Amino acid sequence: MTMKTLWRTLPLAAALTLTALPALAAEASPTAATATTTVAAVPAVTAADRVLGRADAPVTVIEYASFTCSHCADWTNEVLPTFKTRYIDTGKVRLVFRDMPTQPVQIAATAAAIGRCAAPDRFFDVAHHFMAGQAAAFASGNARQWYMGAVAVSGRTQPQIETCLSAPATQKALQDDVEAAVAAGVDGTPTFFVNGRRTLDHSLETLSAAIDPLLKGR
Repeated sequence: MTMKTLWRTLPLAAALTLTALPALAAEASPTAATATTTVAAVPAVTAADRVLGRADAPVTVIEYASFTCSHCADWTNEVLPTFKTRYIDTGKVRLVFRDMPTQPVQIAATAAAIGRCAAPDRFFDVAHHFMAGQAAAFASGNARQWYMGAVAVSGRTQPQIETCLSAPATQKALQDDVEAAVAAGVDGTPTFFVNGRRTLDHSLETLSAAIDPLLKGR
């Protein structure tokens, strides 16, 4: 995906500067995978996680993604609808979204922080907005409309979001996600773990191959 070299600024974006993030993920290519299927030390799911699906689902899929990653947007826009129908809506899988901001990092980190500042039941609405509108935002080089559209579906007012963006706890939560991703060997986005085991790629076929054996007899 071609990005504008310079994004026009927005006061909302300046509210959160995450220059201390320890690492940035690269976007994974659609065909190349950098990991083997080994058990990874991904943190256990907690109440702080953003989860789509039943809490008692037998399979947990953790996704590390960035709102400026084109392959993440492709997965959300093209694969997630089928994945959700097949696995989440049937109670077989819970999907956990975790942040791993990619370049341009301040744009990605601000989007991630807006998601964290949304009402808990609105996070996936915000995520859908960011992924669906990513290409148009990149083409225009203007993050303002992209951010403000997310605020509009966040269940919070703009002043509430801005206050949350400037809170140290918001930066810490995002940084914790990044540090955990690095520790688990995440070096590209999107990266998926199925019951703690990293998949070779993010295709529906690969995810299904990892999930279906875990559902036998259920």
